[in-house]
Amino acid sequence: AQRIGNLPVRTRIRSARRAFQEAVSTGDKDATDKAFRVFCSSLDKGAKKGVIKKNTAIRSKTRAAACLRALSA
Repeated sequence: AQRIGNLPVRTRIRSARRAFQEAVSTGDKDATDKAFRVFCSSLDKGAKKGVIKKNTAIRSKTRAAACLRALSA
């Protein structure tokens, strides 16, 4: 039962990650910023609910921020 409850949260995180990676590949700064915020929010919510570990969320956000900085530079 717990697995079924965690599934939508995991799906939301994966979808947000995919959207962020697609936005980075297009090179559109505004779309990438928005996708980054959505991705970070979904990671935070997943960590808060215990679906993913806190450090996993932090690590994913750090890697995404590095991609965002590389795009800006």
